Order: sequence, then C-alpha cells, then structure tokens
Amino acid sequence: CHLSHRRRMTVSPSGSAPVSASFDCLLAEQGCIQQQSCKVLYHLLEYCSAEEAISPLGPDARNECLEAQNSLQRHRPLQVCKCQRGSRREEHCLRVYWTVRFGASSVSVDGHNQCLKAAQDCGLFEKCGSLRSEYVVACTKRAATSDNSCNRQKCHRALRRFLERVPEEYSFALLFCPCSDTLCGERRRKTIVPSCSYEENAKGEERAGKPNCLSLQNYCSRDELCRSRFADFQHNCQPAPLSASGCMRESRAMCLKAYAGLIGTIMTPNYVSNSSTEVSQWCTCDGSGNEWQGCQRILHMFKNNICLRKCHLVVFWFDGDHLSHFNINSSIVQAVFFFLGKRGICNTVHRSVFCDTFEEDVLLSPWEFP
Repeated sequence: CHLSHRRRMTVSPSGSAPVSASFDCLLAEQGCIQQQSCKVLYHLLEYCSAEEAISPLGPDARNECLEAQNSLQRHRPLQVCKCQRGSRREEHCLRVYWTVRFGASSVSVDGHNQCLKAAQDCGLFEKCGSLRSEYVVACTKRAATSDNSCNRQKCHRALRRFLERVPEEYSFALLFCPCSDTLCGERRRKTIVPSCSYEENAKGEERAGKPNCLSLQNYCSRDELCRSRFADFQHNCQPAPLSASGCMRESRAMCLKAYAGLIGTIMTPNYVSNSSTEVSQWCTCDGSGNEWQGCQRILHMFKNNICLRKCHLVVFWFDGDHLSHFNINSSIVQAVFFFLGKRGICNTVHRSVFCDTFEEDVLLSPWEFP
C-alpha cells in the first residue's frame, strides 16, 4: 500500500467513522503522563525501547518490559492512537506509537527477520556491540541547549568509527539486511539513528525542513573527508543501464562499500521506506530555480541509480540451519554478484550462496488510514 498517496484523516479503529483528536498519540501520551501509574509504566517502556535499539534484551529484562506493556493496555487511548504522516511532530508521535507496542516491535527471530538476527550477532561480538552502543549514545544524547538538538558532529564521528573498525560481515549485515515486513524495515531504517545522523536536527519539538540538495553538496565539497567519500561513491556506483551488473565498474561490492562510506558525513543516505531499494539523502530540490536539473542529478544518484539498486542483493552463507553473513569483500561474493547480474536471476552457487528477493508486506502501520 502506498500510504503516502492517501488523503489524511483520522478514523476509528474499525475504519468506519472519524474519531476525535483524543486518538492522536501525542495527546494520548500527555494524558498518560498526567496519571502516575500510567506514567511509571510508560517511562519503563521508553527505557525498554531505547535498550532494545542498542542490543536485544535478555529474557528477564524482556519479560519485565512485556509485563509493563500488558499493564499499559488499560490506558485505552495509547492502544488505539494514530499519527498523521507529514505533521510537524510526526517523529515524536511515531516514537509514542512504537513505545507502547514494544512486544510487537521486538518480535523474536523466526528466520524471516534478518535485521533482528544481525543486531543479535552484533551484540554477541564484543567490538561490534560496544562500538554500536557508542554511536547510539552519541546520536541520541541531547545537548544541554534550549533547542534540545543532538550533537550531529559527534554522532557522525561515532558512526564512522563503527563502520571503519567493525568487520563488514557484521556492519553490512546491519545496514543491508533484507526485510519483508514493516517492523523489520523500520528497525533497519533506524540502524543509523536517523533522527540525528540523517535528518535535519530537531528544534525542540519542531523539525526544520529539508535542505536543498545543492547546498548539501556544497557543504560536502568544503570538507575533505566528505568530498573524498562522495567522489568514491560517484566513481564506484556510476550506473550503466546496459551493463549486466548495472554498474559502470562492474563491482557491486565496491559500490556497497562506497555507499556505506557516506554514512557519517553530511551526505549520509538512508532508507526512506520499508523497501530495500528506496534510499535517498535528506534533501529536496524545492527552490532550486534554474539549477533544478543539477539538483535532480544529485537526488537521482540515490533514488534512480540502477547500480545502487542492484547492489541491495544480500548474500549469505548457508550452513545447515544456520545463517552467517559473508564478508562482502571476498572474491567469491563479488563473483556471485557478477554471476547473478549476468543471469538476471537468483541461483544457487555450490549450494552455498543465494540471494533474497524483497516483497513489502505491511503488517502494522502507525499512520492514519482513510
């Protein structure tokens, strides 16, 4: 379903008739905080969600969180509230929505949620777990200023350190895990803490508009690291529609590395939906005037890049009932990427490598439906 194309209105849980604004998640949160018993449970779930974003909880902690979630069922407005897509406080509203649905947003691994599996693998590997915790803290900590914004520079630095020091079999598994449902896609989208690393910093409860893509590139060109990373991306992800791989350089592995290299710079890209192939920068071409075409070229490097789109095949090593992630640098992975591109299909190679296709299946939606 393409919810973004639907008209915005509030409906009842049954979808039959409009309901009052009391079903708005922001108002539901305010009502909860005014009641001491609800407030305690809600703050506990906030803590649970924050911890789960870093690393999957242990059995005891998870049970305590689920008990709080069940106890909060009595506060009906939080259970039926929705959010309005595109509103000024959409992110805050969505945070409320998913906080009270902790049990649904942290489902156990059943073989289909590879993003949760990747998070668990990272947590079990000390270097990955500690460096991931480091960047999550850096990106979520709010500065002691009146605008309550994050320190984006520290966030980007911590993200780059994570990607530079953690083996790609762990870091790339987090970034490029395949998803087939909304919950998995949302977890993957939040991997880089986009509220700080990707989107424009929040000003209090209101979010500034997207910057112009040309301005973003201009800022990048003044920074030697960003300028170099962006040039590397342009070189290795240059599209070639007539090429089997879709890439001018015939190396999808190098394109993935170049794409990941942009994370932690002002040109940081991210998923813009639950689709595995819909990525973009946080920018717009509004107000570009006679430079509109040049601005569109920057956007299309991510949105309509056949090389980058084909790179979002995910390759795994199959060993009995266990899935562990291949090192994306290995020559066999590059060979398989090339092989799959030549054949145009997903085949088994030596019964060890396979690629996943991606289908979107909307299970839950926090947005209002008409």
